[in-house]
Amino acid sequence: MGDVRVLEGNLDASGGRFCILVSRFNAFITERLLEGAVDALVRHGARHQDLTVVRVPGAFELPHVAARILATDHGFDALVALGCLMRGDTIHFDLIAGEATKGLGALAMAHAVPIGFGVLTTDTLEQAVHRAGAKHGNKGAEAALAAVEQLSLYRSIQAADERGARTQP
Repeated sequence: MGDVRVLEGNLDASGGRFCILVSRFNAFITERLLEGAVDALVRHGARHQDLTVVRVPGAFELPHVAARILATDHGFDALVALGCLMRGDTIHFDLIAGEATKGLGALAMAHAVPIGFGVLTTDTLEQAVHRAGAKHGNKGAEAALAAVEQLSLYRSIQAADERGARTQP
């Protein structure tokens, strides 16, 4: 690509402090997501002592006070949000899924903190099981790696900005 500057992240979690927020609701699924997230972070260089797990009641609570406080006041470099919603016979699923998604997105934007989104939204228990470590991999691990890559990208952008500021007249 010639002289085009490319900024991108990598999957090196070393030196990062990560907070994994995990919903207690549907714990038989979210605990598998949590195991996948921790495993992925450690395999990519994070130290166990740099990981903190915070349990919240359900997916609706993921973006609320706990995440807001953790994103701003506790020195975490990135968050990973894990939950599991399964469609039922009412609109409750749609409301909670929408609020969790919008809330976490708004939090990431407002505080410039990477947040890996690992909230499953499935129609059936079987689909959830497949996404929590069976046929379709572990979406908790994928969310953790997305947070790692975003953190690395943020750091690359900051380093490029600092280099650019030093070379400006």
